[in-house]
Parts: sequence; C-alpha cells; structure tokens
Amino acid sequence: MGQKYLHLSEKLIDFIQQQQMFFVGTADVDGKVNISPKGLDTLKVVNKKQVVWLNLTGSGNETSAHIQSLPRMTLMFTAFVGNPMILRLYGKAKVVHKGNDEWRHLYGLFDDYIGARQVFVLEIELVQISCGMAVPILDYKHQREQLLKSAQRKGEKGIESYWQEKNQWSIDGKPTHIVAKNMVHNEN
Repeated sequence: MGQKYLHLSEKLIDFIQQQQMFFVGTADVDGKVNISPKGLDTLKVVNKKQVVWLNLTGSGNETSAHIQSLPRMTLMFTAFVGNPMILRLYGKAKVVHKGNDEWRHLYGLFDDYIGARQVFVLEIELVQISCGMAVPILDYKHQREQLLKSAQRKGEKGIESYWQEKNQWSIDGKPTHIVAKNMVHNEN
C-alpha cells in the first residue's frame, strides 16, 4: 500500500536529486491528458512544499496550455536502479514566462539553456510513494543532447520562430500564450 505525506522529507528530496528523468502529467477540463518525460538538469527542489522545473522548447507545449486553464500537475519519479520506488508529487502549478516578474529569479536556479521557454512552479499538496516493484532496472548511460544541439542551431531568433509556428496552441487548440508572454522580455 502506498504512503502519503503533505511535504517532501530529506530522504525523498535526495531521491529526486538522484533521478535522471521525471514525468509531468497535466490535463485540461476536456481534451487529451498529457504525460511528458523530462531530463537534463531541469528540476530543482526549492523546499519541502515546492519544486520548479525549466521547460525547454520541444515539439509541443501542452503543459503550458493545460496549467493556464486548470493549474493541477503531477510529477512522477521512478527508481530504475537500486530499491524500487515510485514517487508522485501532486499539486497546483503555475507557468512563469520570460515576460513575468519572477522569470529572472526562477531561471537563475538553472544552467543557461538556449530554448528555455517557461518555468513551472509546483506547490505540493500531496506526496505519494508506491512500491514500483514492477518497474524494470535500467542502466543509465547519459543524457541525450539532440534537443540542446537543435536549439543551438536555431539560435534565439529561430527558437522564437519555432514558438510561433509550433508552440502557440495545444493539440486540442488551447492557447499557450508563449509568443505574447515571452516576447515582452525580449523587447526590454
């Protein structure tokens, strides 16, 4: 049976920091549920009740559209080595764009990535641990670099064009506001 907590313990924070990937789950009132794997050094534990993750430019922007409409998010971490465990963080999230006042502080928690498009702040309401005994043991080799290389090839202007073409709408036609809210920063 799973265990439930209202905040992260030091042991769970250590577990999160050891993981090479995590999964993000969001959904709007209607439409498709989005579950997205994330890697690189894009997640930080701020405190026992809050985590932030940096969203890099990708082929879709579902999380942003969902959170701006319905601010619920689940993050899931899975032990692929060592003792089995699945850790889920449930809570209310908000999206911070480059044009928001909080951007500079939150983005400063991360390495500088070309293609950074949003930071998501998750206020934890529930922490759940389950066994994970059916999850396979996998060998970690390294992070993929294709996304970073693609962003470097595009450059900042190319990334902005990509946002306009590919990241303004969810697959269900919901707005992400990426162009309007991120371009404000670039005009300053």
